[in-house]
Amino acid sequence: MNADKLRTVQDWVSFYRHEFGLPVAERGGFVMLPVTGAVGVLHLPVARAEKVRSALHQQRRTGPMLARQIRWSLLTEPDSHPGAQVMEVLNRLDIGIPAIGSAVMLPTGLGRWTREGCHWVVPPAEDRQLPPLSMLITTALAVGTGGED
Repeated sequence: MNADKLRTVQDWVSFYRHEFGLPVAERGGFVMLPVTGAVGVLHLPVARAEKVRSALHQQRRTGPMLARQIRWSLLTEPDSHPGAQVMEVLNRLDIGIPAIGSAVMLPTGLGRWTREGCHWVVPPAEDRQLPPLSMLITTALAVGTGGED
């Protein structure tokens, strides 16, 4: 499927489903990725997210990453859920883990400027596995941002 020929939200839903195996759906005129037991999301402030991306690249473990103005969203395999103490630290650092049943809006374009106000920093790929949530949390806590830690 050629992304340049995709015009409608339904075209993009089909694209994400068939090309990347993501369980997306159209909701309210947007492509939405539900958070499930198989696909999760980790939201990070931009400065920390850029360091996480660099660390993951060095480890050759990058996964799909969406950029928004104030945060990036990393798609993940929810292999575990952090305990209460870790969640307190994550909350203090403005790192979020959306609950099962919530959803994340995906862009209807592969370029930087989309109507959704987000773009893929690292787009999904058919052969790329989602990184485990536990590894992303460990990496996010290890990299710091240089200003708040």
